Amino acid sequence: MTSPIPLLQIDQIEVAYHRVITALQGVSVDVSTGSIVAILGTNGAGKTTTLRAVSGFIGLDDARVTAGRIVFDGEPIENQPPHRITARGIVLVPERDKVFPNLTVAENLEATVSRPGSDRRALMDAAWELFPALTRLRRRTAGLLSGGERQMLAIGSALVCGPRLLLVDEPTEGLAPSIVSHLKDVFSELARTAALVIVEQNLPMVCAIAHKLYALKEGRIVAQITERDAIKPANCEAWL
Repeated sequence: MTSPIPLLQIDQIEVAYHRVITALQGVSVDVSTGSIVAILGTNGAGKTTTLRAVSGFIGLDDARVTAGRIVFDGEPIENQPPHRITARGIVLVPERDKVFPNLTVAENLEATVSRPGSDRRALMDAAWELFPALTRLRRRTAGLLSGGERQMLAIGSALVCGPRLLLVDEPTEGLAPSIVSHLKDVFSELARTAALVIVEQNLPMVCAIAHKLYALKEGRIVAQITERDAIKPANCEAWL
């Protein structure tokens, strides 16, 4: 039986900054709809660069994919501008600068552009439902939110975009255990209808929800686990 074609295929890509600094070398990652893929590694390993290459934001950093391909739903997308990639249903939640600090919580959600053809009202309702804590904060200025509240708002805003593929960079860094537990449940729920790629260093969290793990070191894939039953913290600790 032929395996289904992954929604996202990163095939042997290389990424160079300023045309001379190679950040990724021969990185390959496959992501299927309904799956959660985690990318692990120490600081500077190339994890964020991988997400930004898929989302198109590396172009803002004077970087580009110089070899290999990134294919989404059968179409090549490497080096396309972020707005075109977002319109396809690929949404990035960055590690920093997650929200509009001068807008309220509700205004942040309302300012989000939904993917063409999506049901914006349903997406808005789903964002409020997944993050009920934001309901009581809907009139609060986003710049006054805690780190956990900002993270919930950033993911809620990404949901309003109508993602088919959600890219999340270090979602649990510095957050309270209760919020980490809630985000774990949210990611599992989102994987029912979309695919997720999560860059993370919280091993217990990603091992609880990931279907596939990749380890990056110095811009290369050095290990991967593709069997769900083998995804355990003890098998991954050496990667961080």
